[in-house]
Amino acid sequence: MPRQPYDSERGILHPREQARHRSLSRLLPSPGIDRFVEWYWIVEWDLQEPYVAEVLPYPCVNVTFEEPGGAFVNGVCTRKFERELVGRGRVFGVKFWAGGFGAMTGLDVGSFRDQVLPLRDVFDDADRLADLVFAESDDVRRRAVFEAYLSDHLVAADAQYELVRAVIAAMSEDRELTRVDQVTERFDLPIRKLQRLFRRYVGVGPKWVLRRYRLHDGADLLARGELTDLATLSTALGYFDQAHFSHEFKEQIGLTPAEYATRAAAESQITYR
Repeated sequence: MPRQPYDSERGILHPREQARHRSLSRLLPSPGIDRFVEWYWIVEWDLQEPYVAEVLPYPCVNVTFEEPGGAFVNGVCTRKFERELVGRGRVFGVKFWAGGFGAMTGLDVGSFRDQVLPLRDVFDDADRLADLVFAESDDVRRRAVFEAYLSDHLVAADAQYELVRAVIAAMSEDRELTRVDQVTERFDLPIRKLQRLFRRYVGVGPKWVLRRYRLHDGADLLARGELTDLATLSTALGYFDQAHFSHEFKEQIGLTPAEYATRAAAESQITYR
């Protein structure tokens, strides 16, 4: 499956502003593990004043080891995710591929959609795993500890999961895909089967995933100042008109596209028309 570039800021809202308040780094998974895990991410902050970081999440599960806080499984989040960063803190996160967590564990991912669960509620021997991860001060070693655990729990190859991965990759990378019927035609899949696969592995429906990826595209283009004509952007993302795009963008992100672009421009000193 195509991987987002390491410096990709898709999904991160107000990326330039966030970068002034926290650091972000990533690590690749090892071969074999990369069937399920896309990357590891490490966020650190040391602030005099609280800052609220905002993310428009990917359709995937994350496992996080948080200092202070503990270890958690973060289900697919259908809303804007907000996290107040206070004082000093650090998170070692594991971003699974969309569908990867459900494929690896066999769990119904939809059952903990929009929930954050203690790791012990999901993984066997979670407390010991968390202790081992927290005991390491080096992120490469933390990755090794987590991957040793996953290696003991890997499942056999699953053709249905591989199909889901291919569909998700197309949805993420191809901006021409804006409707579910385009997906079913490309992959020669009945709509009901596609819906069942997404319910089983991803935890949300294919229409929602398409819309989320196109909102990622829109927010990313606006943040980088690459496309600022909103009518053109709306059409490119597959919306019926600018009003529909603006409504969904504000509903999910909390600002209209124009307001978001203006805020991005203030951060980068770019003049938008």
